[in-house]
Amino acid sequence: MREVAVGIDIGGTYIKSGLVGSDGQIWKQYSVPTEASKGRDILLDRIEQIVRSYEHLMIDSDFQLSGVGIGTAGYVNLQGIIGSATDNLPGWQGTSVKKEMQGRIPYPVYVDNDVNAIALGECWMGAGRNRDHFICLALGTGIGGCFIAEGRPYRGRSGYAGAYGHQVIAMDGHSCTCGLKGCWEQYASVTALKRISLEMASGFKWAESPEEVFSEARKGVQIAVDIVQRYSEYVAIGIANLIHIFNPTAIVIGGAVTAQGDFLFERIRSNVQKHTMYGFADQPELPIVPAELGNMAGMIGAAKLVWLGN
Repeated sequence: MREVAVGIDIGGTYIKSGLVGSDGQIWKQYSVPTEASKGRDILLDRIEQIVRSYEHLMIDSDFQLSGVGIGTAGYVNLQGIIGSATDNLPGWQGTSVKKEMQGRIPYPVYVDNDVNAIALGECWMGAGRNRDHFICLALGTGIGGCFIAEGRPYRGRSGYAGAYGHQVIAMDGHSCTCGLKGCWEQYASVTALKRISLEMASGFKWAESPEEVFSEARKGVQIAVDIVQRYSEYVAIGIANLIHIFNPTAIVIGGAVTAQGDFLFERIRSNVQKHTMYGFADQPELPIVPAELGNMAGMIGAAKLVWLGN
């Protein structure tokens, strides 16, 4: 029999899932709308339906389902309970996802934060392969992060480690959704990039879209170049803090901004050098690279949770 795991990545818009072998081969995958507005019970039903659909696929096959791994938005404690979640998943906060699903399906269930799952996917099959200690960042609406230590996500005392977006880099800075001020994600997330663009290029239509800002910068439009430079420095400041704390072997960055390639990454690397002490990011130069698995990383990493038994 060929052992497989179901990996499930719960996002605010879609749930991505796959049937993944212990060697990382993806045998089947698909996505369905999350429809989170219908509430937590419907979301739990949907997860069960996904698992049952893979069960049906395995009838009369040589597959054997070893377990189910779930990566989800929100802070997940060591017992698989959602300690905190945003309004993107109404009613999700406080849900014991692990316990709920183990009461519905006859397989081991493993639950972790979605960025931890992304990092694990990149460690297994992506930009972090062959690296046992590295930091993975997801730059999006906010900033999520994970430190991979000896091939596993470092989860901390309660399971909440990785809230790197809420390191304060500007005292009395911009208000954050978490209730603090000056959090890194208010300066280095894609949401922050939009605000920076509108502040610096007020009146320019292209300033409303990060993609168009980069397009204008590539054309040499000076104010757009200045926006990209400022944004890259904000990204670098937070990364430099993490480098000083963890002394990692690499930084892997995911999110839509990775599509900008070296046009952005070379600026980030240069600014990281400027903001770190000698020896931390140079001699030899610390790799700062884009993630490789795109929107499959979370699903792949969730499946890996099963193989780790974590």
